[in-house]
Amino acid sequence: MGLSALGIVFGDIGTSPLYTFKTILGTAAAPSNPATVLGALSLVLWTLFIITTIKYVSFAMRVDNDGEGGILALMALLGVKKQQRPTIVAVGLFGAALIYGDGAITPAISVLSALEGLNMATPALQPYVVPAAVVILLALFAIQSQGTARIGHLFGPVMLLWFLTMAVMGIAGIMRHPSVFAALNPYYGLSYLFSNGATGFLVLGAVFLCVTGAEALYADMGHFGRGPIKLAWFAIVFPSLILNYAGQAALVLEGAPTDGNIFFRLCPEMLLIPLIVLATVATIIASQSIITGAFSMTRQAIQLGWLPRLRIKQTSSEGYGQIYVGLVNWLLMIVTVALTIGFGKSDNLAAAYGIAVSLTMLMTSALLFIAMREIWHWSLLAAGAVAACFLVVDSAFFLANLTKIAEGGYVPLILAVSVYSVMWIWHRGWAAVMARLHETLIPVQQFMQIIKAKNIPRVPGTAVFLTRTERDTPPVMQWHVRHNRALHEHLFVLRVEILSVPWLPSGDRIKLEEIVPNFWRAEARFGFMERPHIPELLTASRSLGCTVDLNDVTYYVGHETVIRREDGMGLPAWQEEFFAVMERNAIHVSDFFSLPTDQVVEIGRQVSI
Repeated sequence: MGLSALGIVFGDIGTSPLYTFKTILGTAAAPSNPATVLGALSLVLWTLFIITTIKYVSFAMRVDNDGEGGILALMALLGVKKQQRPTIVAVGLFGAALIYGDGAITPAISVLSALEGLNMATPALQPYVVPAAVVILLALFAIQSQGTARIGHLFGPVMLLWFLTMAVMGIAGIMRHPSVFAALNPYYGLSYLFSNGATGFLVLGAVFLCVTGAEALYADMGHFGRGPIKLAWFAIVFPSLILNYAGQAALVLEGAPTDGNIFFRLCPEMLLIPLIVLATVATIIASQSIITGAFSMTRQAIQLGWLPRLRIKQTSSEGYGQIYVGLVNWLLMIVTVALTIGFGKSDNLAAAYGIAVSLTMLMTSALLFIAMREIWHWSLLAAGAVAACFLVVDSAFFLANLTKIAEGGYVPLILAVSVYSVMWIWHRGWAAVMARLHETLIPVQQFMQIIKAKNIPRVPGTAVFLTRTERDTPPVMQWHVRHNRALHEHLFVLRVEILSVPWLPSGDRIKLEEIVPNFWRAEARFGFMERPHIPELLTASRSLGCTVDLNDVTYYVGHETVIRREDGMGLPAWQEEFFAVMERNAIHVSDFFSLPTDQVVEIGRQVSI
């Protein structure tokens, strides 16, 4: 499991040495000055230690939502599961939206930085770096629909080779200037930070690049568990990163030029091409991890009711996380390729990189403070002291990254605001639809009396009505009787609820109640990481005493066409129109709940919001 985690969890942070140290020295005023080099290295090492090792590995990974981690799972735990808190939900959702911006930039900067090693091998190849990066990225996104189950088994060994290679290269560099380890003393980093004015502060924005993949440690905890991730970090990743960054610093102290890519200068010239190939493969794996993470986060948001239903393809039976979301894939591809062409160099992309992740980390620290108080029951003083340390560090990095907005930092912010706006409008529209549906509900007893009074024929078979209402007769049943003037003998009303926990024990899956003879109402519950499968659920309901005939089932689902309210009490026109577009393009409810298409009847009506 630890080996597998190397390929999935650590791809982003593991490829950061390709561009981090050269970006730091490119930002500094005197890049070859020993004080600058040691100060930069000290800042990198202590950033890795404080943010990744202490904050995420030692603290954040101890707060899980039934085994799942990441800001979205943390938001669901603190803002929904514990109690309804709109502010926490808003913070968590915006943090999740920011990760989409990271997902677009990571493939671009990683692949570009790897291919830029070709400039050192053969300068004549420089004009072909961007086209080659575009081709690789197009191929990467094109194969997503096939799934990563087959090549996923190779990710771990390849990344293990990558980390060991980085460590060996770093040791070779350190041997040229062993005194570089003086940078382990935080004095060098703090001295540089506070003695270089604005430049020292701006360097923090570049230093932050060394931990841009730290959020993945937390987000991927549900796939591997805390133990394998901690083992891989302490045994392989952390030592390899320290050695490689120290090797790059030692090389510069020895007199190596700071222009070009310092990472590739650690490699003997005869091995440069193989290293470039390995680096390219490693960056592809890092990109794959980010894309897969975007798919998983999209499904979580759909299940929690913050995004419209999208078509999700399960690409492998080996794991629930092996999925493909076509719309997200192609949108990410368009943005990533546009960034690659538009920025042209990894140095330019570095300016856009970091602001999204630093803001997400800042939000995670705020949520961790609440977790320390409510889950661990720490005192206000203890929780405040720890959280304050995290918030000070995160705030410093965020403020330093804010200076990059004009140079490209606006890109991930625009992407995040766009994704968050979609989430917000969808949730508002969904709540408005639910409010309208509840206005016309009829109690079951009264409805059955109407059926009897009007002599509505009762036909053989079982009708399963899917509803979103928590009580009374579902609107879709009323519409069915109004249009077809008949009703089945056996009635089964089913409401599906997606909870704020990722997984749910099978014994807690469904609750049944017989309202009147042959009229059953069921509440089915799923975790936000699970895939609802209604036919299997109904089969399991027999063991709970359900007597309806499930061998002759017709499923009835409602299809609402959203229109604008005329009384001026509804949503603003632009929100209603945008929600209506998303509603029309969401996948059919029968696909979402795995209903057999030849047994589904859809009944439509207009709902004014």
